[in-house]
Amino acid sequence: MPQREKFASRLGFLLISAGCAIGLGNVWRFPFITGKYGGGAFVVMYLVFLAVLAAPIMVMEFSVGRASQRSIARAFDELEPAGSKWHVFKWLGLAGNYLLMMFYTVVTGWMFAYVFKSATGTFVGQSSENVANVFGDMLANPGELVFWTAIVVVIGVIITGMGLQKGVERVTKVVMLALLVVLVVLCIRSVTLPGASEGLEFYLMPDFGKLAAGGAGGVFEAVYAAMGHAFFTLSIGIGSMAIFGSYTSRDYSLTSEGMRVAGLDTLVALVAGLVILPACFAFGVEPGSGPSLVFITLPSVFEQMPLGQLWCTLFFLFLSFAALSTIIAVFENIMSFAMDEWGISRKRSVAINGVCLFVLSMPCVFGFNMLSDLTIPGIGDIQSIEDFLVSNILLPIGSLVFCLFCVSKKGWGWNNFLKEADTGAGAKFPAWTRLWMTYGVPVLITIVLIMGWVPVVSVWIGA
Repeated sequence: MPQREKFASRLGFLLISAGCAIGLGNVWRFPFITGKYGGGAFVVMYLVFLAVLAAPIMVMEFSVGRASQRSIARAFDELEPAGSKWHVFKWLGLAGNYLLMMFYTVVTGWMFAYVFKSATGTFVGQSSENVANVFGDMLANPGELVFWTAIVVVIGVIITGMGLQKGVERVTKVVMLALLVVLVVLCIRSVTLPGASEGLEFYLMPDFGKLAAGGAGGVFEAVYAAMGHAFFTLSIGIGSMAIFGSYTSRDYSLTSEGMRVAGLDTLVALVAGLVILPACFAFGVEPGSGPSLVFITLPSVFEQMPLGQLWCTLFFLFLSFAALSTIIAVFENIMSFAMDEWGISRKRSVAINGVCLFVLSMPCVFGFNMLSDLTIPGIGDIQSIEDFLVSNILLPIGSLVFCLFCVSKKGWGWNNFLKEADTGAGAKFPAWTRLWMTYGVPVLITIVLIMGWVPVVSVWIGA
C-alpha cells in the first residue's frame, strides 16, 4: 500500500480546510439573509448554532478521516464494526460532492466572467436595468456559460493533478491569502463610505425585535435560517472535511484545528457582511434583496463610487477566490475517492473525473437557457434542484451519519472518537457534551432536514 500523502505544513491544512468551507455561501448568501432577518441579532443566533451544532460535527468528520487515513471512500470500511453497513454511505457522499460541483463550477464561472466584465468596463455608466440585462444575457448564452465553466474545470483539474503538496496545498495557500487581502481592502472602502454608519449599526448592534421582520414565519423562521446557515457553511456531511483530516498529522488536537477552521470561515463571512451591508445602506439599497444583490445590485452600487470599476473588479475577484478555494478542495475529495476506492493513480483519477465533472455540469448550464422550462414546482430550475438535493438532503443526512457513527456503540463509538479528536496538543473535545451530541445534535439535524422540505411540500399541496 503506497504511503499516504500529507500536508507539508499545518498552515496548509488549516487554509485548505477553511477554503473548502469558505465559499459563495459566506459572501453571497450570508449578507443577504442577515439583512433579511434583522442584522446583528441574526448574527448572534448564527454564531450560537455554529458552536453547538456545526463545529462539533466538523471535528467528528476530521476525526474519522485522520483515524482511518482514508477519504470517505474507505474511512467507514476501516473504522466500522465487522458486519455493519456504515460504509454504504460513501456513495451518497460521492453523489453529494459531484452534485455540488455540477452547479458550483457553473456559478464559479459566473464569478470569473464578472471579473472580466468589470475589468473591461462593462458596467461603467450603465443603469441598473442595463446591469440586470448583462446578467440575464449571460445566462441566456449557453456558449458563454460553457466557456467559463470549462475554464473552472480545467483549473481544478490542473491543480489537483499536480498533487497534494505541489498543487492543492501550494495553490490554495496563495488563493486564500489573496482572498483575505482583497477582503480587507474592500472592507476598509465600504465602512468608510458616507452613510455607512447606519449599516454598521444594523449589522453590529443586535436588536432582537427585528428578527421577525424577514418572513411570515416570524422569529421561528429567523431561528431556522440561522440554524440552517450555520449548518451548511462548514461544508460538513459529504466527506469534504474527512479527506483533509486524513492528510494531517497527529501533532495537534482536532478540536483545536476545528476551532481555527470554523473561526476563519466565520471571520470571512462576518467581514463580507462589513463589505456589503454598509455599502447597501450608504446607497439606499435593500440588503435583504436576495441573490440578485451580488450580480445586479452591487455592480450598480460600485458604479456610484469613486474608482467604481476598480472596486467592482476587486469584489468579483474576491468572490472568485472564495469559490475557487471550494472548487479545489472538493475536486481533491473526488479525485481521492477514486484513488482510495479503486486503487488507481492520481493521474488517471484526475483524467476520468475531470471529464465527468465537465460533462455533468452541462445540465446546469443549459438549465438557464435551452432547458429553462425544466423545473420542479417549489424548487425551481436545474441549478436549484441540484442545490436542493445537496443542501436539503445530502448534507443533513451525511452529518447525521457522521454524528451517529461517532456516538453509537454500533458505530465507531464515543470513546474512539474522543481518543482521536484529543490526540495532539491543544484543546480537548468536551467529554461532558456526550448527551448533547447523542441526542441534541441529531434532533437539530432532523429539524433542519424536515424544515428544508416544508416550503416545497406546501407548494405541492397548494398546487
